[in-house]
Amino acid sequence: MASNTGIAADLPSGARICTTIPDILYLPELVFGGLVWILVACTLVVPPNPLGWVMFVSIFCFVMTFIWTVVFACGSHHSKASWATADFLYHGIAAFFYLSASVALTIVTLDLKKKEGETKNYKFDVSAVVFSYVATLLYFFHTILSAMRWKSF
Repeated sequence: MASNTGIAADLPSGARICTTIPDILYLPELVFGGLVWILVACTLVVPPNPLGWVMFVSIFCFVMTFIWTVVFACGSHHSKASWATADFLYHGIAAFFYLSASVALTIVTLDLKKKEGETKNYKFDVSAVVFSYVATLLYFFHTILSAMRWKSF
């Protein structure tokens, strides 16, 4: 029996997005991106600039990944090569955004560690840092696998 988890030259639709690589990564991207969004929103947003960027990245990537998942699930891409290219580009941009947001969040969290009485916010920020790096890795792996699929078109 042939396995359907390989990288194919067509774009999956419907329930196949839950069984094909790299599309199986949509759900973990949504979960970890949502966790970053929630954890940063639960903390005191000081300083606002770096944490504003983290919030923008987590919300933007969450919404776009959800839209991307719906487009793929509905089959609106019609298995065109241009969608494979767009998939590769989107996930590459998302990986870069998440990496920059993760570094900014790490710096803010390290600065927060130095302040007394901020243990609750510090713990939330540490969790957000871990989840943001996990989301970065998921988007990075999705980019690599999407590039491989794009080259097979």
